[in-house]
Amino acid sequence: MIRIKLDVMMAERKMSLNKLSELVGITTANLSILKNEKGKAIRFTTLDALCKALDCQPGDLLEYIDETDAQE
Repeated sequence: MIRIKLDVMMAERKMSLNKLSELVGITTANLSILKNEKGKAIRFTTLDALCKALDCQPGDLLEYIDETDAQE
């Protein structure tokens, strides 16, 4: 499973959802879906814009979690 750590990066950067929405050009509703890990997919253009706005790398936003390890 891939986990999106947008909430962590936003907290580290002290950035609000509204400010990030302005910088990235994505609605707060869609960013909220990503932030709350409800999204099923993310476009590379969105990932690129998030990395630029948050000054981070894709690996800072995405984390792989082995679901078999998580169930133990």
